[in-house]
Amino acid sequence: MTANDLRRTLAAVPIPMLVADAETRMLAANDAAEVLLGPIEATRPFVTVLRHPEVNTAVETVLAGGDDRIRLNATIRTREGEMLSEVTVSALTVGRARAAAVSIEDRSGHEETELMRRDFVANVSHELRTPLTALMGFIETLRGPAKNDPVAHDRFLAIMEREAGRMNRLIGELLSLSRVEQEERRRPLERVELAALLRAAITTLSPAADAAGVSLEQFGTDQQVTVPGDSDQLVQVFHNLIENALKYGGGGGLVSVSLERIEHEPVLRGPAWAVTVADRGEGIEARHLPRLTERFYRVDSHRSREQGGTGLGLAIVKHIVNRHRGRMKIESKRGEGSRFIVLLPESAGRS
Repeated sequence: MTANDLRRTLAAVPIPMLVADAETRMLAANDAAEVLLGPIEATRPFVTVLRHPEVNTAVETVLAGGDDRIRLNATIRTREGEMLSEVTVSALTVGRARAAAVSIEDRSGHEETELMRRDFVANVSHELRTPLTALMGFIETLRGPAKNDPVAHDRFLAIMEREAGRMNRLIGELLSLSRVEQEERRRPLERVELAALLRAAITTLSPAADAAGVSLEQFGTDQQVTVPGDSDQLVQVFHNLIENALKYGGGGGLVSVSLERIEHEPVLRGPAWAVTVADRGEGIEARHLPRLTERFYRVDSHRSREQGGTGLGLAIVKHIVNRHRGRMKIESKRGEGSRFIVLLPESAGRS
């Protein structure tokens, strides 16, 4: 390979790549490398371009013929800061001389994904372990000390049923979240009757509101409103939001559901419909608001579990709204209640 061939080849490589000559000086670098590291002059000592001892040792080893390819993980200092990378140093012949090609692949995103996966597995394990531990303890008690105690039987079986139901809800929501994430890139295009879906969700949850002593009011749901959407998923969104308002904001005695048109929603770049679920409960502190849609995040873990919450409801809502190319806003002040607002585009024009 000639020097000109080398430069043409490097120009076609999308990831940062540098080549050092037999004297460990810069021979060539592509545009991606200069974007990452800054301007790189020819003949500059390689050690001054990538100041990383392991990478420089690998380059020297390859140039000396000790190995033809070395791959290592390294934290590279870039123009923007530091980047976790996978660096590959490979032997290359330019003209008749041995050279070393160094490619740099960003692994930061992979590391973040792996951390999210580990956190997710840990959270699921924790959420399942608690009810399982309770079930195993009650089974042991029913087989032993409470074997012939009918009162204890009834009490423990009721608790076991509640814990089993909690596990069942968690598994159901995990499966639901998985399905929603798989479909998130495919925007629903069929038209659905938005007001009718809201009325159905309110009717379904009216008995729960009555049992909790909460007035469930609706405004604007008597209109004929059609939007692009998946009816099953939108019902799930409204059901989750109204149920949460009854559970956690019902102390104020009133939950309202309203539907109104917005002539122009800036983020959605066009007309939209806003569904607002509001309560007069104790509200949520500002520091919690940005994290409410994270998986398993709870403002009050003990209270949430007591209410049967899995910590996944708002995460599911967020992904469904994203699939519909909409957005969700949460407004709340401590002592003044909360408002969960879902904005849905009126047409499928926005991709």
